[in-house]
Amino acid sequence: METAELGDIRGQVAEILEELAGAAGLKPGRLLVVGVSTSEVAGVRIGTGGAENIAAELFAGIDEVRQRHGFDVAFQCCEHLNRALVVERQVLERMGLTEVAAVPVPKAGGSMAATAYKRLIEPCLAESLEAHAGLDIGETLIGMHLRRVAVPFRPTLRYVGKARVNAAWSRPKLIGGERAVYTLPQSQDSRFCD
Repeated sequence: METAELGDIRGQVAEILEELAGAAGLKPGRLLVVGVSTSEVAGVRIGTGGAENIAAELFAGIDEVRQRHGFDVAFQCCEHLNRALVVERQVLERMGLTEVAAVPVPKAGGSMAATAYKRLIEPCLAESLEAHAGLDIGETLIGMHLRRVAVPFRPTLRYVGKARVNAAWSRPKLIGGERAVYTLPQSQDSRFCD
């Protein structure tokens, strides 16, 4: 990938994530899961051309938006590490996640997870989690790590480099039936069922 294209990647992911952060209400205490195929960003088949220089640019763009909004980020590993997630230890402990023992490297975990592991303050791997929103760059299948109910989000910019981008945010399950009410009018008193 050319140097000029590398510079574009940071801005592309930041623009997409800024848009998702607004739609998803990402703020302190919220968690975003990110799945990335740096191969797809470079324009080759997933798993065939991982690149840490691409991952570094993506990390910088993601971190720029994370710092602005204050949410936490989990980086999904590839299938060789069973899609475990790189998180800060404080996130693992706060959320009561199960830690697993491995260190992601480009050939077992993926370039994005390996880069995140090197750049986070106190990285560790979580076996699984339920994030409030997700960003999938290169169709890496992050859905297993989203809270129910996932709401698809189509960003204005649909590609990072040559990789297709999908995203989602989650909302609480709507329970009840036709009698269920989900918000109270400002001027109406609460009524209880008989």
